[in-house]
Amino acid sequence: MDNQTHVVIVYPHPDDESFGGAGIIKKFRQEGVPVTYLCGTLGEMGRNMGTPTFANRETLADIRKEELKDACEYLDIDYQYLGYRDKTIEFEKQEEVANHIKEVLETLQPSLVVTHYPEHGVHPDHNALGAATIEAVRLMDKADRPTVWASAITNDFEKVLGEPDIVYSIEDDFEYKLNAILKHKSQAEGMFEKMQDTSGEHQVFVDGLKNRLGKERFFTWKFED
Repeated sequence: MDNQTHVVIVYPHPDDESFGGAGIIKKFRQEGVPVTYLCGTLGEMGRNMGTPTFANRETLADIRKEELKDACEYLDIDYQYLGYRDKTIEFEKQEEVANHIKEVLETLQPSLVVTHYPEHGVHPDHNALGAATIEAVRLMDKADRPTVWASAITNDFEKVLGEPDIVYSIEDDFEYKLNAILKHKSQAEGMFEKMQDTSGEHQVFVDGLKNRLGKERFFTWKFED
């Protein structure tokens, strides 16, 4: 994780940066490394409309834009939108998406790119944008290619892919990650309510979150050419 000059994270939705990378983001920012989040969509087709409901299909995109702004301010990172429609990236031509991302990366000149591992991102948008991002880096001149970390989040990824190359634990600083996640109120309000539960279920829920989200794990992508 050392000696980075600029880290670019490429995920498809507002809140992916917090769920998937708040820990490494904090580490890089503490080291003075700039981090930019390239957010693929506005998350306008997200299932959650708040708990209780405070959004609809017409208003959710604007709400999620504000939530991402708040989260990125909290994380102290820059962000840009790539402009794709939620739940449709898999239907875009991968070559076109890859060339688009390549142009952005060549402008930003990152030393490290973080994205989802294709076929191990669970959500079709995760898989499609991860594949396009890796292809974007492959298309770059070899001398200019950043390192790529690919995040696998399927339940059985270790059986299929083996042990990840990078495992970053934030279990001792889990509140920081939770705070970033909770900036995305429309998607995390149910989580927040469960955390306010004063019964014995509260600790069970928090322990479950730590188990699922307390380690951020990545594979270093190996290019064949």
